[in-house]
Amino acid sequence: MKQANRERGAVIWFTGLSGSGKTTIAHVVEEKLLDAGAPVEILDGDVVRENLSKGLGFSKEDRDTNIRRIAFVAHLLQRNGVFVITAAISPYKAVRGEARAMAKDFVEVFTDAPLEVCESRDVKGLYAKARAGEIKGFTGIDDPYEAPETPEVVCATDTESVEESAQKVVDKLIELKYLEA
Repeated sequence: MKQANRERGAVIWFTGLSGSGKTTIAHVVEEKLLDAGAPVEILDGDVVRENLSKGLGFSKEDRDTNIRRIAFVAHLLQRNGVFVITAAISPYKAVRGEARAMAKDFVEVFTDAPLEVCESRDVKGLYAKARAGEIKGFTGIDDPYEAPETPEVVCATDTESVEESAQKVVDKLIELKYLEA
C-alpha cells in the first residue's frame, strides 16, 4: 500500500464519545499510513486543547472554537499533502460540517459505542465525576453528542477489534483513492 498522490493528503476526522476508541484507532491508522510512506500528523483533541486552545472551557462556544482551530490546522497540513488524523469528540454536527467544508479532502470516522461501554472504558473516571455532578456539561451525560448522519466510516468499537476498525479506515482511504492498495 502507498499514498496514491504525494500532493493529496486527507483529513481523517474521528468523532465519538469519550472512551469510544478514537485515539486508539487513530494511532493504528497512523502506523499503517507511516508504513505506506505517507506523511501523517495526529491532532488529538486533548493535546490540542492543552497547547493550542489553552484557556478554553467546555461551553458550546468554546468547544466550537476548539474544533475550528483543529480544523484550521488540519486544513493547512492537508493542503500540503499530509494525512491529518484528528481525534476529538467534536459533539456538534454544525461545527463538524464547518471542518468538512474547510478541508478539501475529508473522511469522517464515527467511533460508535454505547454510552455504557464508553463508561466502562473510562480510566480517568470522568463519567463517574459527571454523573456525580462534579463535572458539568460532559458530553453524553448532561451535554448532547450529535452522531454523524453520513460518515464515510462507522467503527462499531463495542463489537469489532481495534485492528478491524483501523482496517475499515484504510480500506476507505483506498476506495477513495487517497492510497493505492
